[in-house]
Amino acid sequence: MSWLTKTTRLAALAVLAFSIPYLTGCAAVALTAGSLAAGTGISHTLSGVVSKTFTAPMETVEYANLRALKDMGINVVGRETNEDGERVVTAEANDRKIEILLEPLSSRTTRIRAMARDGFLQDGATATEIILQTERVLAKG
Repeated sequence: MSWLTKTTRLAALAVLAFSIPYLTGCAAVALTAGSLAAGTGISHTLSGVVSKTFTAPMETVEYANLRALKDMGINVVGRETNEDGERVVTAEANDRKIEILLEPLSSRTTRIRAMARDGFLQDGATATEIILQTERVLAKG
């Protein structure tokens, strides 16, 4: 009986050890829950995309975003509208490439997504700060 219990324990430990790499998706849920608990309402993903939805027209959010980038000293290098109707803002800061997508959900609601890359690495902190500064500008009016 003790042999079966020991084998069962070892099998459970092996399954747990081999499962750990596949449990990383839970981190996105934890990050989102953590930011919501902090009251920011900013959503994070493991791919480095940070997003937030604002109750404001896309033009208003775009203006606030461009103002925030200027205040942060980030150089805007391009602005265009893609085939999905999203406004795409590209910017640079030091070695970071930044892409911001503004998606009109309705005439009065806009979702903003920000991605910042430092070479191959994602920079979630910079993407988060861009959205926080956009929110700050929107709050000022």
